[in-house]
Formats: sequence, structure tokens, C-alpha cells
Amino acid sequence: MPNPGVAVQVVTAIETVYGLRFPIGMRAWDGSRAGTPEGPVAVLRSPRAVRQLLLRPGRSGLVTAYVTGHLDIDGDFAVGLRHCRELVAHVRAQGPPRPAHWPRLIGLLARTGIGGRRAPVDASQPTVDFPPSILDDTMARSCGYWTSDGPEYHLSDAQHDKLDLVCRKLGLAKGMRLLDVGCGWGSLVLHAAENHGVAATGVTVSATQCEFVRARAAERGLSDSVTVQRVDPRDIDGEPFDAVASIETGEHVSAHDYPSYCATLRRLLRPGGQLLMQQTSGGGMFTGSYLTPAMATRPVEHTLGQLRDAGLEIKDVMSMREHYVRTIDAWRHALDLNWDDVVTRVGASRARIWRLQLADNALAFADDKMSVHQILAVRR
Repeated sequence: MPNPGVAVQVVTAIETVYGLRFPIGMRAWDGSRAGTPEGPVAVLRSPRAVRQLLLRPGRSGLVTAYVTGHLDIDGDFAVGLRHCRELVAHVRAQGPPRPAHWPRLIGLLARTGIGGRRAPVDASQPTVDFPPSILDDTMARSCGYWTSDGPEYHLSDAQHDKLDLVCRKLGLAKGMRLLDVGCGWGSLVLHAAENHGVAATGVTVSATQCEFVRARAAERGLSDSVTVQRVDPRDIDGEPFDAVASIETGEHVSAHDYPSYCATLRRLLRPGGQLLMQQTSGGGMFTGSYLTPAMATRPVEHTLGQLRDAGLEIKDVMSMREHYVRTIDAWRHALDLNWDDVVTRVGASRARIWRLQLADNALAFADDKMSVHQILAVRR
């Protein structure tokens, strides 16, 4: 009797070894199918995908198989990823295969022709700096603030509403001085100078971002009111500012350096000046530490404690968790629309990392495994 197809063998092995029902459909390179007939389908492109699924069915194995192109998900990617999260959680609870199961696994690997070393994941570059083609006109890479469900309301509107919310909370008015720590592509300093009449200074470690913000300021006639510096915040001297913003910048500060970071923010404020910090907490299952090891998110309670220890009084804390789900969904939609262009620019591996990271984080925010808060504080 001939052996069943690869998909049937793989699904049967996973269900037997790990004591579960495979949560989605599966299709293999030999045309065989197995698993749930409805919904997303895991597509095995090569024997390497079999190796990752059978021997490393946790998050790193699935990530490696997907990023290197040996595994795909047809259908709704986020729904398929949610089922993969359930599979990983079950495998973690189950533990490694028992010795009695190894002959089955090794035999299946031999029959499917797997050989050689597993392909590496190209995670040498930052994975959070999404390409401009999936962003809106503000170029903001942080959570928007969605004030409408209308069909004519888009990501750009949500980002502009977020910028205005920050400015209102800081009480910005003509003649005030604003510092944006980690200004990125300048959305906040440009918005605050143009709409609230402040003298806005942005700091970044990127020479490219410095040049971009200066050019944008010149185009909009804001060169006299917008300044951008390539400098570490700790090295800023001079008169303190009326207001300071830190929009999703603290996540890039290590736990060791975070108390110093909070103390620096306080030092840069005049007495009575206000700080607006927007910061994420938690992490996704697949990308929280595997693909974005440089990120150092922390519980909001820890952030509040560090700010208090630095001598800042907490005035307001607002959760924006639901807003990030909508923001990421907009980025995901734009990535899919521009997929071919993104792959051409950065390569398939990098594009797949972005797709995986966005879908994983969207699920984490939706499930309250991640959150984001705006924290308003004042220097007493």
C-alpha cells in the first residue's frame, strides 16, 4: 500500500506526538492535503518546512520556516497565525517528544528527503523600521488615535489626530519651546510648529532623519521654528524646555539605562513643564524577543514608578490599546497592497519578517498581551 502524501503524514505525526488536533489545513509540495478543510492553510514549500514543524514546532521553528520561504499561510494570515499561536502554546505545555516518538519523526524526515543544515533567518537589520510605502503622509511609525469609524477616515487622519492630542495634552501655545526625543521623521515637531506656533526641536541618532526633517521644514516654511539635531538626549545642554515628548522611544532604552533616561527627561523640562510619553508594553509571541531583541518593553506600572523616582508627578494615564490594533491593520493592508514593491526593495525575507511582526503584534494588542499608554507627567 503506497504511503499517504506528505501533508497527511506531517499532520498525523504532529497530532500523535504532541497530542492535539492540527488547527488549520495543510498542503504540501507533492499536492497532498490534510487538516481542517475550511479557513487558512499552512503550505509546505519544501522538506525544510517539515523539519521545522516536526523538530522545532515552537515559535523559533515556525518563524524560521516562514521567513526563509519554506512555509506559507494561504488565506487570512492573521487568523492562520492565531492558530499557530495556539499550536505553540500547546507544544510548550506538552514538552519535548517522548523517546518512543523519535523513530516516527526520524522516519518521516527520511521519507520526505530532508537534509543539510537549516536555513538561517536574516535578522541582522532592525525589523521595526517599516518602509515608507506602508506609511501615511506623516511617516509616523507609532500608534494613531482613531476618532471616527467613517469610510473616509484613514490612517493619515488618525495620525494627525494623535499629533494634535499630544499637543493639546502638553498645552502647547505660541512662543513655547517643545523637545521631541527620538523625533523620527519629524511628524510631531512639524505639526506642533505649524499648528501651535511653538519652537520645536527634534533629536535623533539618524543622519538620514535629520536631513529629511530639515527638508520638510524648509518645504513648509518652518525652518525658523523647527530644529533637528543628531545628538543623544543626555548631551543636550542649554535652557530647559516648556514641554518634552517621548513617542514610542523608551522601548529602545535598556532596563539598565531607563532610570537615567527618565532623569534626563526631567532635567530637560523647566519646573512646571510637562512630559508626554507614549510607550508600549508587553510583546508578541513570535516577534517579541525573537525578531526584535533590541526592544525593551516594560509594564506600564514599572514606567510610572521610574518616572516618579526621577522626580516627575504623574498627571494622567490613557490606554490606547484598541487604537494600535487599527493602526497595525492599516499598515498590514498597505504592506499587502505594496508587497511586490517592498520585496523588490528589501528582499523577500525582510518583507516576510515585517508581515509576521505586524500580524503577531496586532493579535497581541487585540488579546491584551500588548498595550500602549500615553502618560502625562509634570516636573514639580
